[in-house]
Amino acid sequence: MQTIYRNWKKTVTSLATAGLLIFGAATSASAVGEPEKEDLKFGFIKLTDMAPLAIAYEKGYFEDEGLYVTLEAQANWKVLLDGVIDGQLDGAHMLAGQPLAATIGFGTKHTIITPFSMDLNGNAITVSNSVWDEMKKHVPLKNGNPAHPIKADYLKLVVQQYQNAGKPFKMGMVFPVSTHNYELRYWLAAGGLKPGYYAPLKGDTSGTIDADVLLSVTPPPQMPSTMEAGTIYGYCVGEPWNQQAVFKGIGVPVITDYEVWKNNPEKVFGITESFAKKYPNTTTRLVKALIRAAKWLDENNNANRMEAVKILSKPNYVGADAKVIANSMTGTFEYEKGDKRAIPDFNVFFRYFATYPYYSDAIWYLTQMRRWGQIGEYKPDSWYIDIAKKVYRPDLYKLAADALIAEGKVSATEFPVFATETGFRAPQSEFIDNITFDGTKPNAYIDSFPIGLKGKETVK
Repeated sequence: MQTIYRNWKKTVTSLATAGLLIFGAATSASAVGEPEKEDLKFGFIKLTDMAPLAIAYEKGYFEDEGLYVTLEAQANWKVLLDGVIDGQLDGAHMLAGQPLAATIGFGTKHTIITPFSMDLNGNAITVSNSVWDEMKKHVPLKNGNPAHPIKADYLKLVVQQYQNAGKPFKMGMVFPVSTHNYELRYWLAAGGLKPGYYAPLKGDTSGTIDADVLLSVTPPPQMPSTMEAGTIYGYCVGEPWNQQAVFKGIGVPVITDYEVWKNNPEKVFGITESFAKKYPNTTTRLVKALIRAAKWLDENNNANRMEAVKILSKPNYVGADAKVIANSMTGTFEYEKGDKRAIPDFNVFFRYFATYPYYSDAIWYLTQMRRWGQIGEYKPDSWYIDIAKKVYRPDLYKLAADALIAEGKVSATEFPVFATETGFRAPQSEFIDNITFDGTKPNAYIDSFPIGLKGKETVK
């Protein structure tokens, strides 16, 4: 039945296109060309920021492009990456650092690219109740509630207590090249805590060399139970797994990544470079569908978010209770139980050019890889820029955006001005440590941190 439907739809589309061509007005879809591959399987991890994939499927945006997509949850980020590399998956919801790390050979070596950035913000750092009870003694109050943002300075006092008792302080993050790892490290270091170094040239990829806080990998859905068991004392993860800790009464999110770095890039959609070259029309069409999904998620001041929450709560997507997902997805965020605050930009999918794959976003991740030793040796500024341009592909994004603009589905004003866009955001200073990031000067940025590798330093 599905095959009959596809053939019917293809015939109707061809006739419609032919009719328009007779009158001299070829559609943008015909300009893009028919998809070279129609049947696609995309992977994701059960997090709310996989939403553009779910919405593109549920709203028929993939089918509008002649794409018949299967979405499949993956066990963890490594399995997901391996699936894209070996071709079991055609593409996937990825950590922003994954295509970069794979391309430069940290971990698995393979050229992965991204033509689409999936979202901004969406993560938080949660600590156990016992850790929060100690932190809270030192956190200033405002109107009777803890004043935010809460810096790691207050965690440092707790870590010192653990160290004095000869007990290592352990926290979880989701993957060595995850945003969560770098955000957690950034927050800890801004508070004077050393999160540890990697030394891949020496065969040490633990990331715990000279660490005050020992960070380890835990898959996102397992974060709350792992903390509840006492294996870790806190974690950095995407939603809904911080709010899950609040609902279960086992922990307190102390800071969101929006407060660590305002409007930080989060996930990307990753495909192999070879896929994009072999299936250029398919690539353009899938990006078109994802752009439309992202726009739907943010349009009319997030008016569609409750519908999105209901979709994401399905077992085949995130599978968490809708109330838990809604706690952060609909413009609020709950810290301590009952301390719910408005954060309308906690999840951003389209505003602020969120879907555009900026080179400077890629460079930020590369600077953090170098800062913590994952890039073991000094690299010139040109190297960072070259890698960013190899992996982040605004040229492919532009093809999809231009087609949607021509079709009248989006406005040109909703995108960067492509004729003058350089791929570099203006210098950003809204970080928790007030250090300014200029993507055109990666080494100067790396050298500006009190904690971290600098210049030609290596891990000893």
